[in-house]
Amino acid sequence: QVQLVESGGGLVQAGGSLRLSCTASGSTFRPSVMGWYRQAPGKQRELVAAISRGGNTNYADSVKGRFTISRDNAKNTVYLQMNSLKPQDTAVYYCNTGGYYLDRVGDYWGQGTQVTVSS
Repeated sequence: QVQLVESGGGLVQAGGSLRLSCTASGSTFRPSVMGWYRQAPGKQRELVAAISRGGNTNYADSVKGRFTISRDNAKNTVYLQMNSLKPQDTAVYYCNTGGYYLDRVGDYWGQGTQVTVSS
């Protein structure tokens, strides 16, 4: 069974930075694509960024140039460095894995971590 444990959310002022982390555990699990999605109140969950095992990435247009996704394959961990945060980035951020495509969700979700950006 695969479990995803996230950390790093919180409250930050506009223009600030946060770093999210997510570690996937499972006896023989070697995730292909790992990614981050977010869901703001009243909105659908949307892709923020995804990264393949080989380092290919996919970003939402709204975060390009501000967010950077990276991963440590040895630790089954994915990171999301978020800079120049805006109030519209406020959402619950979910880690996702288990898929094979950079633009499609995988089978496994983390519990979510709240990111709140104040103006």
